[in-house]
Amino acid sequence: MNNVTFISPVQVQLQLVEARLQAQADGHHPDLRAALGQILASGGKRIRPVIALLIGNMLGAPEDILVTLGSALELLHTATLVHDDLIDGSLLRRGMPTLNARWSPAATVLTGDFLFARAAQLAADTNHLPLMKFFAGTLAVIVNGELTQMFSARGVVDRENYEQRIYAKTASLFEMASRAAAMISPVGDSTVETMRKFGYETGMAFQIVDDILDFTGEESTVGKPVGSDLLNGLVTLPAIYYAEACPDDEDVKSLIDGGWGNQQRMQRLVESIRKTDAVKKAMEEAKQHAARALQILEGFDSSSEREGLENLVKYIVDRNV
Repeated sequence: MNNVTFISPVQVQLQLVEARLQAQADGHHPDLRAALGQILASGGKRIRPVIALLIGNMLGAPEDILVTLGSALELLHTATLVHDDLIDGSLLRRGMPTLNARWSPAATVLTGDFLFARAAQLAADTNHLPLMKFFAGTLAVIVNGELTQMFSARGVVDRENYEQRIYAKTASLFEMASRAAAMISPVGDSTVETMRKFGYETGMAFQIVDDILDFTGEESTVGKPVGSDLLNGLVTLPAIYYAEACPDDEDVKSLIDGGWGNQQRMQRLVESIRKTDAVKKAMEEAKQHAARALQILEGFDSSSEREGLENLVKYIVDRNV
């Protein structure tokens, strides 16, 4: 599905978000402006602000606050990517050099910090105190999730652990985009909660598909070596399904015992997972999350924004799997 089908209802507002993002380093160190330009040029579909814009328009949110919210969301997401790339040692993202491929670790960390600060400033510019508190809480969830993954998730074959990790890593920000857009709209608490659930389901589907692509995608498309999650000791849903079906596999045992650093074993495990229905089962689970998100949207009147949200959910599970 062409991503234009979900972007087109908010194309003009998305350009306003883009301009706001580009302006965040104005008046600051020229290297910061260059870094921000490089990061934003690496693209991405701006899915998180698109979700906020579509929901906010559907529910009647003020445009100026909505654009500010969308900018804060994307900048927060961008800041997490800067730090993630440094932590993971990634030299490419979407086919372009990462910041840490060109700068020292110290300069990269400080740039990420600057982006976090600007994202927080944008959230404050909404002048909506509950939203600001929610923003800060979501950032804490994301960072805590990264620390948990770093210190207590390597080689762990556990579904609850996995779900907590992908919620913190991805679904929490989708949840924020959806809930915050409803919070600044003239709707009641029940609608705000409904949109939170929509964001949760959409975000969980998004990350599960991302994890599937780590087994099925091409490196040029995924933006990292295929199978890199297992090589880093991170057990995602396809590997969990395989481990549940084949607990006596020596490579599975090695993974659990800390052998994820053995590239030969992990590449063999990736190939074993590909040959079973583990990927298919993981995809079915992603589609269940997507189906729940689409069911939530059925409770709203037909509109171009609702159709855009539906197309976005379908796009998420129809990516190059």
